[in-house]
Amino acid sequence: MESPAKLIYQTYATYLPTAFPAQYYGMPNGKIYLVFSRYYNVAFEKSGLEFVFAEHQDYSFDYESEAILPLNKLQKRTSVFSEHVDTPKSKFNIFSTSRELRSYGEAHAFLNLQASRMKSSA
Repeated sequence: MESPAKLIYQTYATYLPTAFPAQYYGMPNGKIYLVFSRYYNVAFEKSGLEFVFAEHQDYSFDYESEAILPLNKLQKRTSVFSEHVDTPKSKFNIFSTSRELRSYGEAHAFLNLQASRMKSSA
């Protein structure tokens, strides 16, 4: 079965504010969502891991052709390489964080659920 949230790029060394990997997904609504994990403080000298879900503000995703397109009106609307989604000055809006997820696989399942809802409502 094909995943409705399409993995378009994964990096282990990212420009995001984390020491962990980042994954970028193309969604049926034409947006690019990114997932990364980071530490959070639980108590004094104790930390946990949370997963962060954000929407990329610099690029969109053509779901049918699987092309990444710049949102900047000054740039041509031609597809770019997947590595371009991870740059030092990337703009993104965090829309959710989860401290219940335990792996990137569970984070991908969470995005698949959202992508399935997007496809069924379209």
